Amino acid sequence: MMKTMYHTLPVMLLVAASACNIIATEHDPITYGETYIANQLSIDKACYKPGDAVQFTINSLPAGDVKVRYQHLGKILEEKPVTATSWSWTAPAEDYQGYMAELHATVNGKDTVYAAIGIDVSSDPKRFPRNGFLSTYGSMSVREIESVISDLNRYHINYVQFQDWHWKHHHPLGGSAVQPMDVWTDIISRNCYRSSVQGYIDAAHRRGMYTLFYNLGYGALEDFETDGVSREWMLYTDKLHRNLDYHPLGSPFKSSIYLVNTHNAAWRTFLSERNDEVYAVFPFDGWQIDQLGVRPTAVYDYNGTPVDLASSFGSFITFMKEQQPAKRLVMNAVGQYGQQGQIAPAPVDFCYTEVWEHSNTNGYAIFSDIITNNASWSNGKQTVLAAYLNYDKGLKGRGWFNTPGIIMATAAATAWGGTILQMGEHMLCNEYFPDDNLAMTGELKRAMIAYYDFTVAYENLLRPDVPAAGINSDWYGVDVTCTDGKCVFNQWAPVSEQVATVGRHVGSRDVIHLLSYRNATHLDWCDTDGDQGAQTMLRDIAVSVDLSSKPERVWLASPDWQQGAAVEPEWEYTAGKLTLTVPALQYWTMIVVEK
Repeated sequence: MMKTMYHTLPVMLLVAASACNIIATEHDPITYGETYIANQLSIDKACYKPGDAVQFTINSLPAGDVKVRYQHLGKILEEKPVTATSWSWTAPAEDYQGYMAELHATVNGKDTVYAAIGIDVSSDPKRFPRNGFLSTYGSMSVREIESVISDLNRYHINYVQFQDWHWKHHHPLGGSAVQPMDVWTDIISRNCYRSSVQGYIDAAHRRGMYTLFYNLGYGALEDFETDGVSREWMLYTDKLHRNLDYHPLGSPFKSSIYLVNTHNAAWRTFLSERNDEVYAVFPFDGWQIDQLGVRPTAVYDYNGTPVDLASSFGSFITFMKEQQPAKRLVMNAVGQYGQQGQIAPAPVDFCYTEVWEHSNTNGYAIFSDIITNNASWSNGKQTVLAAYLNYDKGLKGRGWFNTPGIIMATAAATAWGGTILQMGEHMLCNEYFPDDNLAMTGELKRAMIAYYDFTVAYENLLRPDVPAAGINSDWYGVDVTCTDGKCVFNQWAPVSEQVATVGRHVGSRDVIHLLSYRNATHLDWCDTDGDQGAQTMLRDIAVSVDLSSKPERVWLASPDWQQGAAVEPEWEYTAGKLTLTVPALQYWTMIVVEK
């Protein structure tokens, strides 16, 4: 159900969305951050292996005695002067670590961070997955392809799913492995070029990204019998195999989607062989498996036996892994359908949940529930949420994403250890990935870069590798009090006009998240109409935190302030209370207590 074209999206909207592309041409002032360089730092890859050379580039250097310092979890590892617009750094030897490089100088006696960037040193991306997408494969130049992949690289995307790249659901490769088509049409009859798909894969691989081809696990177009799919493999809505189960699609779609029984061994073998053809032509790293969620009516196999599709997902994934053991697998759990006991413990790289539940009260807690459940069910795998933001606003026509709504959802998901699938050729606004009705303002683009940098730099605190038995128990309610009256704190879940808090034990550290909903118009993570209120920046907040023992060190960081760089405030500890002044809180500030 990755796309509403498989569910509810009006066909006319899809035609309009796929007919042309929106280009953001705004020149709004730089308002995000305080001393922000317009063309920030960039690095050459989304993630690095230990010992790799990390290549840095910046468009121009600020005036003065500029230095770069490399830090890990708030501690400076190394500092060197910067005299050119490009330089390199050798990634440390320890695997699965996040770092931050900060470009800074002393201005009027004050240390000023001009730009910063996160660095992920991980030999396998599944440890810290950051999922992005592609959705259009027309005739493209090398320059156009590189531009898109370069943008994804700046967000540190390390998995790219190729949406709507395929010819037919039951025959994804256009042509054969011996004679592949140079041009074929996708489900909505758009031309897809072999050279563009290959170009995207090559460009992504150069950036250290893994590529996943998208396809349903049990879909077939109306000509399925001519391509070797038997009616005995199909699903039916009656016990006499008279009525095929299908998802109806009208013009301009090539066909409705007819559903196949994932329990059926012959179908599994057939589809695995079609995947072999894909891999023979395109060096994809794996398969993004989709599903349609709960069926609206009971379904039966050819012999009239009731079928529970979800109960087949675990063995289906395992079979596909056995056929192509070197290839990666990820499966969408639509509204968590089939996640527990099936998808999560199966050989998937990470848990992927398409989120449909939302409310106007404590909707952000839906994220925390999904992420912690997935970790528990999967023995500690990470979660990517397909959570479509500003949903109704996007369906109504062209416009801009609402920056506060995007940031608040991103902050909640990331603080709880997940990420949201957002970035592709454009930001995602609904389940039909080519739809680009909503565009990003310059402010939102800069905010998202800061949030992805923060996610990478502090990944060891945000997404720790902890035993499955402790996944839920390491989160705890933390009592935080504002002692100067500037705000009101409450323990998670969010409350309007307050700042929500949650604590997490990560080894010898306590990580305390402050998430602001002070100016929230509502508490719906989707911000479906795009009317979420912006959170004002609070300065120098006097805070008291209940702690059972005296810390050795206290530091904090925020993606909304100082480019995410760590700062050490003055603090005191007396009678079970840690008191400090939080220098800034807008959407999200993280306090780290080292014991």
